[in-house]
Amino acid sequence: MKNKETVLVTGGSGFIASYCMIALLNNGYQVKATLRSLKKADLVKQMLSEGGINNFDNLSFAEADLENESSWEKAVEGCQYVIHVASPTPYTNATTEDDFVIPAKNGVLFVLRAAKKAGVKRVVLTSAFGAVGMGTVKTKPYTEADWTVLNDTVAPYQRSKTISEKAAWDFIASEGAGMELAVVNPTGVLGPVLSNDFSHSIQSIRQMLNGEMKACPKIISAYVDVRDVADLHFKAMTLPQANGQRFIAAAGEGYSLIDIAKVLKKNLGEKAAKVPTAELPSWLIKLLSIFNPKLKAVAPYLGMVKRASSEKAINLLGWKPRSTDEAILATANSLIKLGIVK
Repeated sequence: MKNKETVLVTGGSGFIASYCMIALLNNGYQVKATLRSLKKADLVKQMLSEGGINNFDNLSFAEADLENESSWEKAVEGCQYVIHVASPTPYTNATTEDDFVIPAKNGVLFVLRAAKKAGVKRVVLTSAFGAVGMGTVKTKPYTEADWTVLNDTVAPYQRSKTISEKAAWDFIASEGAGMELAVVNPTGVLGPVLSNDFSHSIQSIRQMLNGEMKACPKIISAYVDVRDVADLHFKAMTLPQANGQRFIAAAGEGYSLIDIAKVLKKNLGEKAAKVPTAELPSWLIKLLSIFNPKLKAVAPYLGMVKRASSEKAINLLGWKPRSTDEAILATANSLIKLGIVK
């Protein structure tokens, strides 16, 4: 079945983007994926194959860069929808805040302007829970009504996500007449990896299985399976009631790192031999972080409790996420299968 409609998916080599492309191709859409360099096209096909796609007739590629506005007009030509996933991630070589914020915000505006000019019906923006629940302390779960408060506690990546999402809503209000926008705000993204390129939430599971994490810092956050994140993007693109809305993607309200470790220990037997069983006191990590740059990156999150509610996506769009346990185990099994952990 061949759908006449074409969807532009930006940042096509990324973890969430590849699963969005799998969902679109499985539903008969034409997909045009943007890459900073077309040299990555074969890698993307390899990742999609790992995700079960074996026919690439409905897939094409376009070269585009978040820092080059003119590249987007050509990329979005002939597209009815845009799923804008591309954004500078926490693992780029960005060093200053501007390295994150400027390309993220400009990239969103470049894509929206080009989409408007090309007559695109709806844009789905991949934002993040980082635009919802940072800079504040809440005992209740965060919802879509919450916005990150940009104070000194907010990391550059989360700041970039907040500023770029606000810029998108402002653009739609002031210049977007006739074009629709929906936003997805994923919590920590887990799920089966397709290559060595995966979300930063998966690093903690990799570190546990590899024995690099000797004990768990006290951090509680919500998680979600990447396949469900892609499904939510698909629903946000196709369902009329998604227009003008933001949706948190979370499988449950929250898990601590020691909860994740327990799931691995309980289900993976010998493969989880190196997974830690103890939780580290926060004061100790803070002390050690003076000497250890890796721990220094963790220190601001210690004791953090970030619970999130996905009731809106479940009730309004009929979204049904997998459980957090299932997402954790799918992640671990794929890391083992691809030889990323021994």
